[in-house]
Amino acid sequence: MKFLIAGFSHETNTFSPVETPLGRFCLDGRNLLGGEAALKLFRGTETSVGGFIAVAERANAAIELPVAAFAPPSRRVSSEAYEAIAEEILGPLRTTRFDGLMLALHGAMVVEDADDGEGELLARIRAIAPDVPIALALDMHANVSQQMVDLATVITGYHEYPHTDMAETAVRAGEILLATIAGEKAPVITWGSVPMLPHTMNEGTFEAPNGPLQGKAARWEGEGRALAASVFTGFNLADVPDAALSVVVVTDGDSVGAKAMTDELLTDAWAARADFSFESEPLADSVARAKQLASDKGPVFLLDHCDNSASGGTMDTTAVLAEIIAQELDDAVFFGIYDPEAVEAAMAAGVGAPFDRDVGGKYAMPAIKTPSPALRLKGTVRTLSDGVVHSTSKATFGLRMSIGHAVVVDTGRVEVVLVSKHVEPYGIDLLTTVGIDPRRRKFVALKSRHHWRTDLGELAAAVVNCAGQGVCTSDYDALEFHRLRRPIYPIDPDVTWSAQPLGDMTLKGERA
Repeated sequence: MKFLIAGFSHETNTFSPVETPLGRFCLDGRNLLGGEAALKLFRGTETSVGGFIAVAERANAAIELPVAAFAPPSRRVSSEAYEAIAEEILGPLRTTRFDGLMLALHGAMVVEDADDGEGELLARIRAIAPDVPIALALDMHANVSQQMVDLATVITGYHEYPHTDMAETAVRAGEILLATIAGEKAPVITWGSVPMLPHTMNEGTFEAPNGPLQGKAARWEGEGRALAASVFTGFNLADVPDAALSVVVVTDGDSVGAKAMTDELLTDAWAARADFSFESEPLADSVARAKQLASDKGPVFLLDHCDNSASGGTMDTTAVLAEIIAQELDDAVFFGIYDPEAVEAAMAAGVGAPFDRDVGGKYAMPAIKTPSPALRLKGTVRTLSDGVVHSTSKATFGLRMSIGHAVVVDTGRVEVVLVSKHVEPYGIDLLTTVGIDPRRRKFVALKSRHHWRTDLGELAAAVVNCAGQGVCTSDYDALEFHRLRRPIYPIDPDVTWSAQPLGDMTLKGERA
């Protein structure tokens, strides 16, 4: 057997001003990764590509891995980047017969000229190889479309947020694909969605409402009721028609059972819609509360969640840092501010040099219609780092990675990390790489939402959400949606929904 395995992933925040050129998908900023180099990098990692490789190698199958392209979330993918990466996948299909395709996608990719990047890619694949079985491993935040369901053979999604089960998700999809090729399984897919746009801040699977939903889906898989059952909470910062919570269930020929399970998960989600909504408190109140929570039991974590680069944030808004400084939180760390020029200036000055310059505020954010000012930062350059992270942490997926040049500026009360790449500070290794041990700090402020919990959650004596500025805002009133389907909850609080009859739901067992 021979399989084509590929990775092409981007979570598109259509409100973000951060551009998405081809270089953003390249580890070195210039060249796409593929072939033996990609196999070597991803083999044995906690990634979806790593999971697919494991399945294929256990089956003693030949593997062609033409591209593994993963870009941090940002605005719509440039047409040039999309075409170049898509061609890396399509090219081998024109010359080689594959027994199956295993694709590590995101599910919420939006291109400059296409709202459904994954659906468009699958349509192009089907134009070349109409009958080849295709397995998709998708992010929990996928905005699943009709086209994606129609053109895939198997679809699976993560059950965990923070996303610690990426490899497991791909293994599940790959094993179903192998059984399908062998004639042992006959996948039937049902799909449905509800008119609700959950807030990401209330989607962590360490608590309700998402935890019980994902737990039920995983339990059905374990019991054998479903080959795969996936609750996709959707990506709420994409102004596209398919943005919504949806469910995909795959069974072995049991369309009635698949429909029933899909309905049950959608009904459970709809009943919990109010719990999926998140309301922010005033920033000054949040920081004051964090200050009062300080203790000797561990650091208080402050989350600058409106500017999370892993959701398309610019990572250069300064409101939360400014408030931490104004309220004189002491023994604090702030990770971080994206400002390549400030980083290079500090690198040139060296450790111990005085630092006195404006940082952040480089990006205009017309989508949220509020200014993003720079912050005058005064202190001393304490640490310089090449940003190379050697990690075996599950939070960093076992990959050797780089956060780019980084420096730490010590203001006397707050140590501020300045970075030259957009990177969410989700793992302890990212902090120790720049010389910071979060276990020894009273306050740790991160531009993160949930992923930090995998490595750092057990350290937290308390957690305070801080609503600063940014295009990852949880305030839907601050955003203008033009292409989103309406009505949709909670933007339209009076919208109604009920489960559809079998004949009205998307159901696919054999290709039409």
